[in-house]
Amino acid sequence: MAIRLNEDKETVKKIREGLIAKGGFCPCRVGKKEEFKCMCEEFRRQIADPDFEGYCHCMLFYKTKD
Repeated sequence: MAIRLNEDKETVKKIREGLIAKGGFCPCRVGKKEEFKCMCEEFRRQIADPDFEGYCHCMLFYKTKD
């Protein structure tokens, strides 16, 4: 398993700008709940799932199975 940033540098730039603007909370979600703090609870659960491979909700991070 490995976690990497999205290969699209423009996407990474926009998401990071959004994270800064929202104080570290996912810019793709409404509200500022603790479970939306980057790296969000949803993606942490996906990381723990050995069968999951893919992007987090906002597409900043990608988890591989190998």
